[in-house]
This record gives sequence, structure tokens and C-alpha cells, in this order.
Amino acid sequence: MTAFPEISTVQYEGPDSDNPLAFRWYNPDEMIEGKTMKDHMRFSIVYWHTFRGTGSDPFGPGTAVRPWDDGSESVENAQNRARAAFELFEKLQAPFYAFHDRDVAPEGATLSQSHSNLDAVADVLEEEQKRSGVKLLWGTANMFSNPRFMHGAATSCNADVFAYSAAQVKKAMEVTHRLGGENYVFWGGREGYQNLYNTDMKRELDHLGAFFHMAVDYAKQIGFDGQFLIEPKPKEPTKHQYDSDAAACLNFLRAYDLKDHFKLNLETNHATLAGHTMMHEIDYAGSQDALGSIDANTGDMLLGWDTDQFGTDYYLTTQTMYYILKHGGLGSGGVNFDAKVRRESFEPIDLFHSHVGSMDAFAKGLKIAAAIRGDRAIDDFISARYSSWDEGIGAKIEAGHVGLADLESYMLEKGEVTPNVSGRQEMLENLVNRYIDRV
Repeated sequence: MTAFPEISTVQYEGPDSDNPLAFRWYNPDEMIEGKTMKDHMRFSIVYWHTFRGTGSDPFGPGTAVRPWDDGSESVENAQNRARAAFELFEKLQAPFYAFHDRDVAPEGATLSQSHSNLDAVADVLEEEQKRSGVKLLWGTANMFSNPRFMHGAATSCNADVFAYSAAQVKKAMEVTHRLGGENYVFWGGREGYQNLYNTDMKRELDHLGAFFHMAVDYAKQIGFDGQFLIEPKPKEPTKHQYDSDAAACLNFLRAYDLKDHFKLNLETNHATLAGHTMMHEIDYAGSQDALGSIDANTGDMLLGWDTDQFGTDYYLTTQTMYYILKHGGLGSGGVNFDAKVRRESFEPIDLFHSHVGSMDAFAKGLKIAAAIRGDRAIDDFISARYSSWDEGIGAKIEAGHVGLADLESYMLEKGEVTPNVSGRQEMLENLVNRYIDRV
């Protein structure tokens, strides 16, 4: 039985196509900077929003029509859902998918039963991967939905919750390894605090560091050599999450001697909540050799929370892809659509419209970014702006050949500073507009 009988495999038809279920910009085999679009993007479809999202919100129940899902929490229904998922992955030509353990398999009454349920659905996932060629970009454990995690998981005040979380991660890592997952992600939605009056922050951070070291050690035991990723987010559902942005994550990793084992999985909407742009987070992580993967979505500028909308803004996708290219790509990571259709977009076909549009937007963003880089339109300007550091006193400072007394002597002799070049922000914004028009 097919889940999407009215939809064929989405094909590239070019920029002049009016077919809403065809790619206008995403041509998987097109070469950009020496790699195919497919290899640059490594598009991944998420399981949680796409196949577990119902369209519910705090003011009403779900609206989504999903004929393949009987609404039960049975293992059989979970297995049928997995087969429907792979039909969508294939018809979108998406090479990867990603999941939380509790997305793909129902939680049981006991930990043992939850493990058994996950194994039973993993059998189908493995079967579907082999049949279709679709791969697992990353797996992770949901340690935020169940009430046991109300105080956190690895940072809980309850040692038994820490132990349960460790057991759940162990199993999720094993299944990720079994399915050939190329990464394993940690998102600490409740790893933080609501109120410092009841929180021992130092103890919680120490526990989190110990937890990650356990994960590193166990990965070595089972031979899992995928990349560990941490996904920053400053808040929601916790008032303050310890993995609040790229800089906070990297500070934590260095403080607990974990930097060699982790990179970051960055999300646009999380960057916004942290008061940053996505290009800031990518550039910062990339400059620290910590860019691992991205969750591709956007927020609504009129709403102040994590709306997880599909990104279709060419400015956003151009900025994202420009800085990904700048730092050498995503490695074993990918462009993962952690995005959901709106509550009002309730029909199955809307899952295709949303993904096709965003895949195209990222593909065009890639083409624009590559064109800007090919002409060195921004690189040459930045080089000229910082040219005073290439010789003379600037070169001596960067080489560590001078100290404060030397610099005082230099300025006493020079007398005053002469600005060397305007920032030209408006010119550069106009320049990006021209490339967007041109591609």
C-alpha cells in the first residue's frame, strides 16, 4: 500500500518550470565548487515533525490528515509509519533522514519494553534503508518529553533520572550504529534551569560533562565512529539551557575536555532565539573547527518562539550556504529539515510542497553563494579592509613580536590613527542583491 499514491518522484525541471512539485533550482548532479549539489546539501528529512507532528498547538488538537497512521501507539503502526516515511524520502530524492528514538518507536511501560519496541521498528528501518538506499544522517534520544525529565536528564537533581538517561542514550547509540548513522546528536531541551534558587549549576554542569564522557567511551566500545554533535538553543522549554549558543557550547566542551569529540548542529530558529543570525553561528563554529551540521528552518519575526518553519528566503539560504562553503562544508553532517508544515496545511501533499520549496531555496542559495565566492566579491573587500595587518606593525602584532611598551613607543612616534577604509555595509548589501538577481 502506498502512502502518497497521487505523487511521483520529484524531478528537476529548471527555473522556468511552473510545476509546484518539481525542483526549479535543486539539480542533484549539478557541480558547484567541485562537488555535486547532492553532496553539498546532504538533505535530510526529520521524522518528528514530518511523521509525528499532528498540527496541535496549546489552543487545540491536531489537524493533520495522515491516512497511513491509525493513531495508536502500537509497534505495528510504528512499522507502517516507517514504510510511509521512506516513500516520502524517496519521492523527494532525499538521501538522508533523522530521528529521535521515541519518534520511531512507542515508549513502553518499562525500559526493557521500550528497548524491544525500538529494536522491532529498527528492523523495518534497516530493511527500508537497504531497499531504498536512503541513509541515517543522525539519531538521538528524546530526553525531554516524558515527565521523568521535568528536572532535566543528565543534569537532573535525581540520580535515577541520570541513570535512566544513560541507559536510553546507550540504546539509541546502538541503534544509530546498527543503522549506519553518520552522526549522533545531543539536544538538551531540559538541561538547564528554570530558577537558580533551587539549582546547583556547577554540580549539574559537572554531571553533564561526565555524561558526555560516558557516551564517548561507549562509542569506542561498540565501534561507533560517527560524529557527536551538540545542538545549541538558549531556551524553550527550559528558561535557560546550558547549550545556549555556539560560544557557550564550545566553552563547555573545552572546560570538560570534550572539544576533540564534539562538533555543533546549528539551527536557524535557535540562533534567532539566542539573539544571533544563522550566519553568525555558522561563522563562529566554523572558525573554531566545530561546524558539524545544520537544522534548516526559520522563525517568524512577529513571533518570539521556535516556530520551526520551512526556510524559503533566498537571503537566509544564501547567507547560510556562503558561510558553510567558507568553512569547507558540513562533512558528515547535512541540511536537515527540522521544520514543520503549518497547522492549517493539513493534507499529506503539503509535506511535499514544503520540502520541495525549501530544498529549492537552499539550492539557489548555494548557487548565489558560490557565484559570490567565485568572483571574490566579498573576500577581496575583507582582505583590503584588514590590509594593515599584513605588514608593518600589524604583522608584528600577529606574529607576537611586540608588547605594550613597543606599541606605546610606536604610537607616540606616529601620533594619531588614520582610518584606512569605510565599512561599506550598504555597498555589500547591494552587491548581494545583484547576485541574487543574477543567478
